[in-house]
Amino acid sequence: MSGDLGERAVVLGGSIAGVLAARVLAESYREVVVVDRDLVLDSCGPRRGTPQARHAHGLHARGQLIFEELFPGLTAELADEGYPVGDLGEMRWYFNARRLRPARTGLRSVTPPRPVLEHRVRSRLTRMPNVFFREEHDIIEPVADGGLSRIIGVRISSRRSEEGHAGEPEMLPADLVVDATGRGSRTPTWLARLGYPRPAEERVKIGLAYTTRFYRPPSGVFDDTWSINPVASPAHPRGAFFGLSTPDSCVLSLTGMLGDHPPTDHVEFTEFARSLPVPDVYEGIKDAEPIDEPVTFGFPASVRRRYERLKRFPEGLIVIGDAVCSFNPVYGQGMSVAAWQVSTLREQLRAGKIDPGRLMREVGRVVDNPWEISAGGDLAFPGVEGRRTAKSSLGNAYMSRVQHAATMDTSVADGFMRVAGLMDPPSSLMRPRMMSRVLRSARQRPRVDDPRRGDEIPHEMKTGKPES
Repeated sequence: MSGDLGERAVVLGGSIAGVLAARVLAESYREVVVVDRDLVLDSCGPRRGTPQARHAHGLHARGQLIFEELFPGLTAELADEGYPVGDLGEMRWYFNARRLRPARTGLRSVTPPRPVLEHRVRSRLTRMPNVFFREEHDIIEPVADGGLSRIIGVRISSRRSEEGHAGEPEMLPADLVVDATGRGSRTPTWLARLGYPRPAEERVKIGLAYTTRFYRPPSGVFDDTWSINPVASPAHPRGAFFGLSTPDSCVLSLTGMLGDHPPTDHVEFTEFARSLPVPDVYEGIKDAEPIDEPVTFGFPASVRRRYERLKRFPEGLIVIGDAVCSFNPVYGQGMSVAAWQVSTLREQLRAGKIDPGRLMREVGRVVDNPWEISAGGDLAFPGVEGRRTAKSSLGNAYMSRVQHAATMDTSVADGFMRVAGLMDPPSSLMRPRMMSRVLRSARQRPRVDDPRRGDEIPHEMKTGKPES
């Protein structure tokens, strides 16, 4: 709260990326103003600005560490109140209908409902005396100086007035404007209007949909885990995330790609769960008590905007979160990558100067590995539209071997979880010792259509001894 870098920073968007950005900006600006079109401060449920919030979410490994650094005690607070917190490797993961070997990785995963997590961090943020919210305000456009070289504020307008009409636009001066408005960000258009190039976009068209329903936790289902996740693969393109969510509910998000979307009809929803390559999810819900009706969320494509490649970029403006890159939500990367980007922003703030061009290049480097994991993985599905390279094809072939090895080898499972949790880069799975383990396991790799079900845990996992 020193104000060393300026009088005011304005954050556009009051969701996770915006809240995290405001938290670190408050250390360096006298005043931080968060602008959002919704009522956010008292919101404990899904809202228009975050339609995905209704569905299963997870804050894994690197993201959890950064949240804890910015909001100390948050993880323990959630755990004490009965929200799910545990080791990432002790979730029940299935790839190609085979269960990953359970591994105590030391990587913490936090999986409360997204609105609960947002409300907790937003409430903490409001305790900072130099942070203010402008709720129910439309964001019109950033305002540049006379030479169009620097953003000096943002034009906004209230969505409420005594007559029921939107208020008159006002200019909110700022030394720094942060676009955290999500995948619908209009910064590319704003840049073009100011005479700057638009960032190149990369799209991977996956045609994904989630359909989600909440249940009372069925007896016995979560005795040895709190989350059961058969992950979609080219051989088994339907997936699910089924886990504890609140102290008295569990959530099931069914996933389908390329137009094969989970239905909302009760019977058809249950049958979709029955069609998964492992029986755990269907067996868990078939007699469970539903709390609500199924709701669907569509995600047509993952999108990456290449701000780091722009030769010209205005001073006083940065872009973070889904406004830079929106990932396939199946990988659970969004909140963690946003936190990682904000951690990079904090490093620049502590160095005493914001260089937007350099920061966007650093943000691009943060995005590189998660994008390689998710976009590269999606391109393994033959019907997915996107740019395939020899590197991505070889990477997917090797990753399928890693996933198989992780069903047999605890060390491989641990290494795979560290990559999935964004603690280590994918290249860590190519180190000689790891490759030796992976290739040794590949000799025992079954065909894709191996009839053995994923719930049949290998003999050595049950007994600690090889099968004779």
